[in-house]
Amino acid sequence: MRFVSMCLIILATALVLLFKVQNLTTVTIVLLGMSLTLPVSLLIFGVYVLGMLTGGTAWALLRRSIKGVSHDKS
Repeated sequence: MRFVSMCLIILATALVLLFKVQNLTTVTIVLLGMSLTLPVSLLIFGVYVLGMLTGGTAWALLRRSIKGVSHDKS
């Protein structure tokens, strides 16, 4: 099982590195008059991380709200 896990980690790492190398084109992002130029791969990584943070926060708030409602009914 350890061998399979290690192979999957190596494969995922290789795919991420391949994605990074193939997406070196730069893009410019403009928000509220500020602009930022960065590679596409870095932009996608940043959007992914922000999505994880906001999704995790939203999920935690939803769970807390559901717990609060279930405790109020008891």
